[in-house]
Amino acid sequence: MRDLPRQLSVEELADLFEGRTRFVERLAQLDDPLGRARQVAASLSDEQKKEVLDAHPAIGAKTLSARSATEQGTDEVPELDELNRAYEDKFGFRFVVFVNRRPRSELVPILRERLERTREQELATALDELVSIAKDRWRRS
Repeated sequence: MRDLPRQLSVEELADLFEGRTRFVERLAQLDDPLGRARQVAASLSDEQKKEVLDAHPAIGAKTLSARSATEQGTDEVPELDELNRAYEDKFGFRFVVFVNRRPRSELVPILRERLERTREQELATALDELVSIAKDRWRRS
């Protein structure tokens, strides 16, 4: 496992966070971007938070980056599509969870529980999960 880097380019960060967003561009200007990512994420506007969360692929999506496909596995869970839609309808942004190589079927109860939360709680949780994913990706690459 690698230590967190002191500096990363926009391209490297875009790969870790699944897209070039304003969040990624801000991080690329900082020393210790992954170490400071949670602090930066908390300071984003609602629109910027939505942008970075929506850049991440949906759990169970048919089209995924190679990295996301490896992380999410291949088990079919039809219920995920329905729960993902309900989540996006309720909160207005994509459900993001640190899969951590668990089968998709194990994510159903997590998604159900998170659907019971407030939008503010979910924004904070989703951004925290997103940063955990990026840190794990860096360490495993």
